[in-house]
Amino acid sequence: MSNSLQDQLLSKGLVDQKTLKKHQRDKRKQAKQQGKGPAPVDEITLAARQARAEQAERDRQRNFELHEKAQQKAIAGQILQLIASHRIARSGDVAYQFVDGGKIKKMLVSERLQRQLARGQIAIVKDRDSYQLIPAPIAAKIAERDAQAIVVLHTGETQELEEDDPYADYPIPDDLMW
Repeated sequence: MSNSLQDQLLSKGLVDQKTLKKHQRDKRKQAKQQGKGPAPVDEITLAARQARAEQAERDRQRNFELHEKAQQKAIAGQILQLIASHRIARSGDVAYQFVDGGKIKKMLVSERLQRQLARGQIAIVKDRDSYQLIPAPIAAKIAERDAQAIVVLHTGETQELEEDDPYADYPIPDDLMW
C-alpha cells in the first residue's frame, strides 16, 4: 500500500494504526527473508566453477603422470643397481651369439660361462648400451621390475613345436656354435 492509500484508509476508519504497522512489519520481514535466500546463479559464476573443475582435473592428471615417471625412474635405478652389484666378469674367446631386438649380437665368454648360459644359470641383461652377465635369481628380480631388460635367460621349459614342423625330430644342441 502506498502512503497516500494508507492515509486514506486510515482517515476513513477502514484500518487502524495497529493493523497498518503490523502490515508494514510483515512486509519488511518478507523482504528480508527473500534477501537471505539462495542468490541467483549467473553464467559467470557457472563458468568460473567449471573452469576450476577443469583445472583441478588437469592438475590431477599431471600429478599422476609425474608420479608414474618418478616410479619408472626409480625402477630403472633399482635395475641398474642390481646389475652393477651382481654382474659377472666375462672373459674368454668363445663367441656366444644371441638375439636382441631382431638383431644378432655377439659376446665373448669362456666355455664355463657358455655352459651356464645354456643351462639358464646365468642371464644376459641390457645395461644402457652394453650387455652384462648376471646370476639367474637376480635376473628374476630384474624381470619382476622390467621384463624388457632381460635379453637372454634360458629356462627349463622347452618351446612347443608346431605339429607339421619337418625338423621336430632333430633337436638343436645348446652348445651349437654358429
